[in-house]
Amino acid sequence: MPHSPVELALAAAAAWLAVGTLGILAPQRLRYVAHVLYPVGAAIGIALAAVAFTGLFAAPGAVVLPIGLPDLPFHFRLDPLAAFFLLIIGAVSAAVSVYVAGYLRAGPGTAPGLQALQYHIFLASMTLVVLADDAYAFMVAWETMAVSSFFLVTSDHRLPEIRRAGYLYLLIAHLGAIAILLAFGVLQGGTGDYTFEGMRAVQHTPAWASVAFVLALVGFGAKAGMLPLHVWLPEAHPAAPSPVSALMSAVMLKTAIYGLLRVTFDLLDTQIWWWGVLAMALGLATALYGVVFSAVQTDMKRLLAWSSVENIGFILVGFGLAVTFRGYGMATLAALALTAALYHCLNHAVFKSLLFLATGSVLHATRERALGKLGGLIHRMPWVAWLTLVGTLAIAGLPPLNGFVSEWLLLQAFLFTPGLPQGYLNMLVPVAAAAVALTAALAGYVMVKFYGVVFLGQPREEKLREAHDCGPWERTALIALAAACVVLGVLPVEVIAALDHVTRDLVGEGLGAAAASGSWLFLAPVDPARASYSPAIILAGIVLVLLVVWGVARRVYRGVVRRAPPWDCGYPLQTPRMQDTAEGFGQPVRQIFEPFYRMTRELPTPFDTAPRYKVTVEDPLWQWVYLRIAAVTEAVSRWVGLLQRGRISIYLLYSFLTLVTLLLFTQA
Repeated sequence: MPHSPVELALAAAAAWLAVGTLGILAPQRLRYVAHVLYPVGAAIGIALAAVAFTGLFAAPGAVVLPIGLPDLPFHFRLDPLAAFFLLIIGAVSAAVSVYVAGYLRAGPGTAPGLQALQYHIFLASMTLVVLADDAYAFMVAWETMAVSSFFLVTSDHRLPEIRRAGYLYLLIAHLGAIAILLAFGVLQGGTGDYTFEGMRAVQHTPAWASVAFVLALVGFGAKAGMLPLHVWLPEAHPAAPSPVSALMSAVMLKTAIYGLLRVTFDLLDTQIWWWGVLAMALGLATALYGVVFSAVQTDMKRLLAWSSVENIGFILVGFGLAVTFRGYGMATLAALALTAALYHCLNHAVFKSLLFLATGSVLHATRERALGKLGGLIHRMPWVAWLTLVGTLAIAGLPPLNGFVSEWLLLQAFLFTPGLPQGYLNMLVPVAAAAVALTAALAGYVMVKFYGVVFLGQPREEKLREAHDCGPWERTALIALAAACVVLGVLPVEVIAALDHVTRDLVGEGLGAAAASGSWLFLAPVDPARASYSPAIILAGIVLVLLVVWGVARRVYRGVVRRAPPWDCGYPLQTPRMQDTAEGFGQPVRQIFEPFYRMTRELPTPFDTAPRYKVTVEDPLWQWVYLRIAAVTEAVSRWVGLLQRGRISIYLLYSFLTLVTLLLFTQA
């Protein structure tokens, strides 16, 4: 029987594979798959989260499994870094699996049992990615994760646009995998030992270490959605079912962050300051690019997908700061920046899964995901609306919820950068901090648009009056995730104390002692004299203000409610069309950041019987980079195709010319 944390984690992965296998035994039995297999998968996720939580505080453990190729067994290891990301996988997958138990419906596309197989293989492969302790096991698990998620993205494979999104995702995923494989080749340093333990023992020159880091940044950045390798993400997330979008955005993107942390702080024996500057620059560009495109979206799932690009940018900024501080030997500040990045990984996993699952409930109830056809759903779907409000406030970075804590920690890390030895870095960092603040403000703007257009106002379509609230399974998952947003925001001292084990393992320093120097009420990341934050007091203040307002309102109005129509500027014929639209809400951002977009406008003429105005916003990088690469690739393919005529005589001629060439070189 397994007894160590690493063995228990492997047992959880095996259990998920077993649950998935049970799905193909009865692929069309919807109730069996939804109400038996997915709840069992949720229980496995809870067990994995419990094992990972104990692994945060335990000594690293390793195990070797005699499977794989001859002389290449699979090595697995559980240390605090792996335990932290396993905790995210287990906790979020448990909530998503409970949600799927109520979300799953019969319909076209992949059979429910087959989809359950793909879903649980996806969960097991992400677990094995985090546990892998050699390049062979890591790449097998990584590719399994990519292939299984591809099949989940293309669940409704009848639609050509979904197939295109899936193929684009698979293409970028494999390009990233090639870069990761090359990085492992550099890391082994010619020793032939592809275990992570062997890579840790290699002394890399600064040049080769830099090559390995850049390859890892490109490879894992492709999976994370880093600019300019982000193009698959806004296409794949809207194409996938909502629970799959939640898992991919909340969990799978974090496996790429895990890989980047593992290579940079664990497998490489040195960190160079300019690595951090490069990662920080790419992170800032990714965050700003993501939020600017999120602000102009009219599809709620595509809006959340671009928001994921923005949040990955925030995490990369924290990672870059940590590498820069580490490169200069400033361990405490490296721990601060790394804590901000890890905390945001956890926060983003919670509130983004909550928001994607909420959009799934809206999609089920209305059959619409276009913002221009929604509205007023707070009256028809109160549970979904109020729980979504928690996630919306969290992702907007408002206290006392969890999104504020990690963004505040990141800004605190920026405030300490004037101590860097490089003068020009000290001049550029305030600009970067301003970009972070701008991105955070725009993120709040985007979430006001998202929540206001979907849930407030009046229904923009008559059919929305028939919308229904979510069921008990879905409600349970949404409540759990909303509660996690509150708990992670109100108890940051305890969270940072747990993260302390990860940062000490990676950079040799932690914030746990400083954060808890006062009490659990106050968070002081480095020094209470510099900055402190008390989410509990802020929460108490908010509750007190609400109670006072409610009491005054009851005393003044004595329970009498007076309703009146809103001011209509003197125009009496009010309809839902008078409300601000998603396009109108995003127009100021679209005008300010117009150089970021590739826009096409469809304008009406005075002679149109049905006037129509439409603005299409596209990613210019797709036109400038990817379509040109595709054109070059197609031209090369045509040229290579000239060599393949399918005639034996031509191939014999090639062989004869090759032999003649070899003979000439031999004589020379």
